[in-house]
Amino acid sequence: MINNTDIKHLQRCIELARIALEVGDEPFGSILVSANGEVLAEDSNHVGGGDHTQHPEFALARWAAQNMSLEERKQATVYTSGEHCPMCAAAHGWVQLGRIVYASSSQQLSQWLSEIGIAASPVRNLTIQEVIHNAVVDGPVTELAEQVRELHRQFHGQRQ
Repeated sequence: MINNTDIKHLQRCIELARIALEVGDEPFGSILVSANGEVLAEDSNHVGGGDHTQHPEFALARWAAQNMSLEERKQATVYTSGEHCPMCAAAHGWVQLGRIVYASSSQQLSQWLSEIGIAASPVRNLTIQEVIHNAVVDGPVTELAEQVRELHRQFHGQRQ
């Protein structure tokens, strides 16, 4: 169930996605929040250089593995502007991070990109639950998804 704290954190993710867009990268942003509500780390996409594994969710999973105990990871929440791709979902599952909250879904992103004539990703579109057993997931958030859609529209409009 999405609450006001979730919305606040998701808004920061969208802000990080906007920052990524401003530097010419794909608009994705994510934050890692401890069980007591402390923002531990945040990141945005860094795929502009050609390494398409440089997703913020993957970076946060690696950061968590290096800096948090297993119990801390299980109680943490990852907030993100867009639902994890299969690579990021797997990383999340492997380090046993807790809840995932996203503003827009992978299905929505695929639909938006199709509508503007962008070719499908080379990686199959799977939900987080298809990748991680017993994942605790909330999203998408309709009122925020539209903001994410606009960022992707801007990104791909700049590239065409």
